[in-house]
Amino acid sequence: MATTEVRISPEDVKQAASQVHERIPEPSVVVIFGASGDLTKRKLLPALFHLEQTGLLPEHFRIVGVARRDLGQGFADDMREGILSFGGVEKSAAKLDEFVGKIGYHAMNFDDDQGYVALKQLLEQYDRDYGTRGNRLFYLATAPDYFADIVHRLGAHGMAKPEVGTVRVIIEKPFGHDLESARELNDDVDTVFSENQIFRIDHYLGKETVQNVLVFRFANGIFEPIWNRNFVDHVQITAAESIGIEGRGPFYEKAGALRDVVQNHMMELLSFVTMEPPASFAAEAVRREKIKLWSSIKPINIFDCVRGQYGPGIVDDQMVKGYREEDRVDPKSQTETYAAIRLEIDNWRWAGVPFYLRAGKRLASRVTEITIQFKQPPMLLFGARVPGGCDIQPNIITMRIQPDEGISLRFGAKVPGPQMSVCPVIMDFSYAQSFGASSANGYERLLLDAMLGDATLFAHRDGVETTWALYTPVLDAWAKKFPQTFPNYAAGTWGPECGEELIGRDGHTWQGVPEAPKP
Repeated sequence: MATTEVRISPEDVKQAASQVHERIPEPSVVVIFGASGDLTKRKLLPALFHLEQTGLLPEHFRIVGVARRDLGQGFADDMREGILSFGGVEKSAAKLDEFVGKIGYHAMNFDDDQGYVALKQLLEQYDRDYGTRGNRLFYLATAPDYFADIVHRLGAHGMAKPEVGTVRVIIEKPFGHDLESARELNDDVDTVFSENQIFRIDHYLGKETVQNVLVFRFANGIFEPIWNRNFVDHVQITAAESIGIEGRGPFYEKAGALRDVVQNHMMELLSFVTMEPPASFAAEAVRREKIKLWSSIKPINIFDCVRGQYGPGIVDDQMVKGYREEDRVDPKSQTETYAAIRLEIDNWRWAGVPFYLRAGKRLASRVTEITIQFKQPPMLLFGARVPGGCDIQPNIITMRIQPDEGISLRFGAKVPGPQMSVCPVIMDFSYAQSFGASSANGYERLLLDAMLGDATLFAHRDGVETTWALYTPVLDAWAKKFPQTFPNYAAGTWGPECGEELIGRDGHTWQGVPEAPKP
């Protein structure tokens, strides 16, 4: 299959960049609860340093890590190593020493009131010494069990709604484990913070390729007119990982693929692909369209949901163990590591178009992509097959979210020669080739938006509860009837047979992942 490259001139890139207005937050302190965990070292501190490098952090800015262990100055040194190891940063990078000097640490137990008293005093001292003006961004990077308690104690000690400054709180997923727990957590947080202070983060929305879905649809007049049931045959969304659970046995035993990926990440991707054009890209306008879309999804039939669990297999030419053999996993575990769902959206744009979502661990490769397959022309002039040519294949748009970020369009072209023979070709756009490789991890945009108070790319409580309402009946049904066939797929494959059967019922197959051109 031939591939053609999409080229972007350096002049176009420079002109687009010149149109971007700087957005620099007010002086502030970022306080990270659970700062001794991997998220802070691997993602948050590298992201904040990237913002510092690009001049998007205020001059008066500080970071305070909060955790139970007494790490002292060792915390800042460890964060430096994280920035170097995971942020694509050289030791000689400008501003690195100055940035590390802005990192502080406060040891306390999350249920210790005296610890909050001391934390408040420390932050007030920062206001006096560093001019941070009472502005706070609290980031809850702890286990979900601590969310409500931390929020309540912040409120009890006067740190949620101070007389001076602006306070916001970022809460990591999972935001609840079903509809009831999500509502309970929302109610708990709402008693302390107002909704415009709460930023429920989904790191997928920080990815440039996810945001580009909206640009692709709404900034290009050639696509939006055909983005509907009259032209689209079906849509597939895949979120596949080749890795296992990475030592997170206790977490994954409670979560599973449906809670961990489908209810949040994949529903966000689905909304960007299918929602109506918002009146603007302001937070309220975008959220309104997303909730309208999710509310239009038909109740999910349990027979349109399948699950799987990986057994031993071969990944990257190495033998790996099955899920039940992973550390701190029940040897008889019924937790799904693969989930596939068939959805229908009952609105004017999408009625009758099936949507297929699949997510899993230990699959054949790591890839997140969206595939839009269009209907065949009503009169196929070339027949099912032309002598000397290829099978006539439907047009497909593939949006690669990760790792080979880009967009490809498959269409038919005439093969040179005397016969009217048609073969599929791919027109491919690669982010790396067009704009250069980036060390950004997606948290840069989200952290900056939270400091600015822009909630466009964050979840609202109504959206969280709407998506949980869709999937809680599925989880309840699965809890009542354990599968008898686990494990039902080998590590290193594309999942269990039931996943193929689900999409095969409609005469479709999961699309393969086209290899992107190498930079």
